Order: sequence, then structure tokens, then C-alpha cells
Amino acid sequence: MRESLSHHALRGVMWSAVERFSVQGIQFVLSIVIARLVLPSEYGLIAMLGIFLAIAQTFVDSGFSNALIQKKDRTEVDYSTVFYFNIGISILVYGILYMAAPAIGQFYEESLLETICRWLGLSLILNSFTLVQRTRLIIASDFKTLAKASLISVILSGALGVYSAWLGYGVWALVAQSLSNSLLNMILLWCLVAWVPKKVFSLYSFRRLFSFGSKLLVGALLHTIYLNLYTLVIGRFFNSTQVGYFNRSQTFAVFPSSNLTEIVNRAMYPALCDRQGDEEALIQTFFKYLRATTFLVFPLMIGLAVLSEPLIEVLLTDKWSSSAPLLSILCVAYMWYPVMVFNWQLLNVKGRSDLSLRAEILKKIAAFLILFLSIAWGMEVVCWGLLLYSISDMIIIFFFVRKIYSFNLTQEFVTLFPILMCALLMGCGVYVASSFIAGSLLKLIFGILVGILSYLIFGILFKLEEFDLVKQIIKRT
Repeated sequence: MRESLSHHALRGVMWSAVERFSVQGIQFVLSIVIARLVLPSEYGLIAMLGIFLAIAQTFVDSGFSNALIQKKDRTEVDYSTVFYFNIGISILVYGILYMAAPAIGQFYEESLLETICRWLGLSLILNSFTLVQRTRLIIASDFKTLAKASLISVILSGALGVYSAWLGYGVWALVAQSLSNSLLNMILLWCLVAWVPKKVFSLYSFRRLFSFGSKLLVGALLHTIYLNLYTLVIGRFFNSTQVGYFNRSQTFAVFPSSNLTEIVNRAMYPALCDRQGDEEALIQTFFKYLRATTFLVFPLMIGLAVLSEPLIEVLLTDKWSSSAPLLSILCVAYMWYPVMVFNWQLLNVKGRSDLSLRAEILKKIAAFLILFLSIAWGMEVVCWGLLLYSISDMIIIFFFVRKIYSFNLTQEFVTLFPILMCALLMGCGVYVASSFIAGSLLKLIFGILVGILSYLIFGILFKLEEFDLVKQIIKRT
């Protein structure tokens, strides 16, 4: 557990972080700026379309990206086959979305959604032109190139979105930001990645990749539906303002956990695939990545839960204050995201997408039951239901992981326990210290400083080995 990660892996994680946060981080900041210029109801309109656009994008990917990464003997024919399939399926899916737009508007009783849906749907076609380029860069761990393309496109599109919101275009500022980001990213990746598809489409290659990717597709569809089902159901039973509150709180809660997890996961998955034949080395690498991620995620999520009220008031103004209680609950629910994702990925590393699909089906059955039982009790109960789902998710996925790996759930919990305790003690310290401070801005600043200092102290007392890993990253990169 104490041997260092390779220099190549460390650089992969670093540039994966740069690329991820250049997209999500800057977009997150820009979304805060735009949120101050538009109404919660206008944000709610975009959120209502989230499930339809996310499902459509999942079909466009169809699990081929992971299939290409997992396949060791991949060829140019494989890449070209996936490229042409993705473009074809994106056009088909957009056509279906275009025709379904009036029905979507009627479902939510918001006529404007018909036009918004048809414009936002164009990003599906634009994104399909970049899937292979992204996959090739991930396989090569060339996150630096991904970072360049993402950073430029997100800054330019974000500037357009902010300017449009400032001019008073409301929801259309969000549409312009999304579409311009997809367009710029496509142009930049084609300029930066020296790859041109061959004029070939192989049915043999397609069948081999689809046999693995199709199971991931079904699992991804279930997960995508689940992630967006809350907005769909809330949008059907509540108004767009309440959808806006839930969407903003969920966005804040998901941001640190999801992005840090995906940063590490993109570097971890190829590394674990390379160790398929050596289970001991694979498990050791898995635990290192898991600890390194939770070392950052746990304190961030607990700190965010404690400081949710001053954070919302400072960043989004009082008009968004109703989302603060929801944010606190969701932070506790989403702090377990890396544990869920990394354990699920262990099944795919061994090529057992059949088990990952079975696990996903069981998890989503539990998720749907929890949602429909909690929706009648109000928004806060719905958020508590998300925490209950996180616990059930971990139990279900580990049941399947145990079928093909030798370690048990107790080992994993013992490994993460010191990190969890440090984060909880830090949260208690922040709560007590900030309660004596008046004013949202001062409370937020003081709480952050106390959180950082106390986590460092508790980390040293508990002798967390991740402090050594942080030193490695700083020195080597």
C-alpha cells in the first residue's frame, strides 16, 4: 500500500484533473455568474430537458469508448467502425428527439421547451465527431491535449453565455453556451489529434466491440435515467422554480465528488486493465486510487454540507437560499460516489460487463422504489432517499465484486476508516467554529480556513499516507 504510483500515472492524474476541471470547474464558476443573472425558473427549464439529452447522449456513446479502452488488440479498423457508427446513431437519435420535442413540452406544460430541446439536441451530433479522438487520447493518457481543447472551448463558450445572460436573453444564454462549447471542442480536437478515419466499416469489429459495450450501454442507460429521474419527477409534480432549487443543490453536491472521481477513474481504468493478469497488483493499485480519491472527496463533501447556507447566500444570493438544506443532505449522499464507481469499474476491468449490468439493474430497481416512496413526502425526504440509495448501491455492487476478487467489504471499510474519521472530525470542528461567526461571507471564509487546518492536523495524527502521495505529485509534476 505504501509503494508510490508510477510517474506516468501521476502525470495522467494531474492532466486528467486539469482537463476535467477546465471543463467542469470553469463551467461551474460561470454557471454561478449566470445564475445571478437569470431566474431559478429559467435554470429549471434546462434541467427539465436533462434526462432526455442525457439518455440520447448515452445512446450515441453506446459503450464503445470503454470497449476500445478495454480491448488490448484494438486496430484502426476498430476506431473507424466506431467513428462511423457514432455519427450515424447521433443523427438517428437527434431525429427522434426532434420529433419528440412537442410531447416533451406538453408533458411539462412548458411550450418553450419544444424549441429549446431542438436546439440543444444539435450538440449530440457535434459530440459524436469527437468520441474516437477523446478515446484515443485517454488510451494514450494524453490528458494534456484534452485539457488544451477543453480549456479554450469552455472559456470562449462561457464568455458567450455570460454576455448573453447580461444582455437579458435568459434561458437562451444557457443554450448558446452549451452549443458553442460542443462546436468549439469538436473543432479543436480535430485540429489537435492527428487521426483521420479510414474508409472502412467492419461488421466483425462492430460485433466484437458491441458484445462488450452493449452491456455497458444498458447499465449506463439505467444509471443515466436514475441520475435525471429526480428532475423529471420533480418537474412533473412541482414547478420550474422548485426544479431550479433542486438542480442547483444537486449540481453543487455532485461537482466535487463526481469530477474528482472521474479524474482519477480515467487514469485508473487503463492502469487496472494493464494489470488484469496480476490480481494482487491490481487490487493494490485499486486501493491506492480509492484512498487517494476519498482523501480529497470526503472532507470536501462534509465541509460543503456544513457550510451550505453561507455558500449559497454568498455565491447565488438570497433568492436561492431554499436550496441550502437540500445541498447539505445531498453532500452526504454523494460523498460515497467514488466508492460506488471504482468498485463497479472493477467488474469491467475483468471484462465482466455482464455482472456490471446485473448489478446496475438491481441498484436501479432499488433507486426507483426509494424515489417513488419518498416523492410524496417533499423535497427533503427525496434527498434523504438519495443517501439511502448510496448505501444500497455500495452493498449491491460489492456483492458482485466479491464473486471475482479475493478481498472483502470489511477490508475496504477498514482501509477508508481513518480518512472518514478525519473528515468527520473536521466537519464537527467547522460546525462549532463557524457557529460563533456572524455574516455569510465571514462564516464561509472562516469555516474553510478552519476546515483546511483541522483536516491537516487530524490527517497527521491519524498518519494518513496520502500526504506522502500529495508530496509525490507536487515534486514530480
